[in-house]
Amino acid sequence: MNGMRSPAHRRGIMALGIAAIATLTLAGCAEGGEDEGDSGTVEGETVSISGGITGIEAENMQKSFEAFTEDTGIIVEYTGDKGFEGNIVTKVQGGDAPDIAIVPQPGLLRTLVGTGEVIAAPDSVVANVDENWSPDWKAYGTVDDVFYAAPMLANIKGYVWYSPASFEEWGVEVPTTWDELLELTATIQETTGGPVWCAGFESEAASGWPGTDWIEDLVLRQSGPEVYDEWVAGDVAFTDPEIADAFDAVGEILLNPEYVNAGFGDVRSINATAFAAVAAPVANGTCPLTHQASFLSANFLDVETAEGAVPTVAPDGDVYAFVLPGFEEGAATIEVGGEFVTAFSEDAATVAVLEYMSTPEWADARVELGGNISANLNADPSLASSEFLTEAMTLLQDPNTTVRFDASDLMPSTVGAGSFWKGMVSWIDGEDTATVLSEIQAGYEN
Repeated sequence: MNGMRSPAHRRGIMALGIAAIATLTLAGCAEGGEDEGDSGTVEGETVSISGGITGIEAENMQKSFEAFTEDTGIIVEYTGDKGFEGNIVTKVQGGDAPDIAIVPQPGLLRTLVGTGEVIAAPDSVVANVDENWSPDWKAYGTVDDVFYAAPMLANIKGYVWYSPASFEEWGVEVPTTWDELLELTATIQETTGGPVWCAGFESEAASGWPGTDWIEDLVLRQSGPEVYDEWVAGDVAFTDPEIADAFDAVGEILLNPEYVNAGFGDVRSINATAFAAVAAPVANGTCPLTHQASFLSANFLDVETAEGAVPTVAPDGDVYAFVLPGFEEGAATIEVGGEFVTAFSEDAATVAVLEYMSTPEWADARVELGGNISANLNADPSLASSEFLTEAMTLLQDPNTTVRFDASDLMPSTVGAGSFWKGMVSWIDGEDTATVLSEIQAGYEN
């Protein structure tokens, strides 16, 4: 594990990048004349970045470039768009692309590449990714054997968040199998007399995606990595029994009016509840359990406990989380998600930002700001903002962990970011499973 990098070391890394850019700029002057040389100056240049990251995470994204701007003179402007997934392709096709986009799904990346506007990753970024990430992560940013997008941040999808104090009060323990999770749910319901789980599927143009995480976790745990891979590849259809079994398993919780939607209403209220809104009721004790990714830890910074304090995320704190258990005890299998950095400009300032974002130095800077982790193998988990995130990042970097990327993010965008999202909303609204599965599968025909 790497030790903490000093500010001087970080500045040295960035200075080397700018020295290389300066060399390129001087070469441009020699070949293209004075005017072209003037246009190649990077100091004072502004690089625009767009993505779906909003709220406090967007603020931290902007802060992560402060040292970079101080050292290079390049101004980075991040703009968060809650409807990013639904808007970015239109903007690109309309000639309104940002310099850099933070793309949350490889399937969406493929769609963007299809516009012909995405720039292949520069050699310096390729070298950084080869050094700092596993080959699988590089493959997620590759389309038709061309590498376009470096990995950025990562998250582990299948966590169940809870209150350690409440567990102690109720005399229950963290479950180690799926059946034990169902037994835990029944026990809490009987003890409290109210719903146990809270869930939120509302995410504007991306509404429904939290439901896909539930299904993906169950496919992976119930049918195994091989079936999961075949499903991603389209060789196992949504209408096949393995996927229907996953819906049935999830339905034991999410479609049970006795189990949901704690703090918000009935089953259908799931569709009207914002995905991040589940943090507050878990923190204040009105929701015993919620299923959400590791990034929910950042949302706890914006809520309060019943006593009015910012909740602590720790094994003996106000909130903590365990990985959704498998059908057999002890399986180190996780589903992950993450973002990828791709560019629509190849000017020197944009390349400098791309290079920086593919280094352990940027990963450390962002992780240290709180609420996030990185799969960068040379980033330092000890810099994470909580014991939970350090554990999550260590798990993510462990070569013995079986990791599968979010299935919907790997599927064609007409399915993964289209019919699958919509199907989850319809399912919660009461449409029968067989019809929903047929409608999702039909997304492959679009």
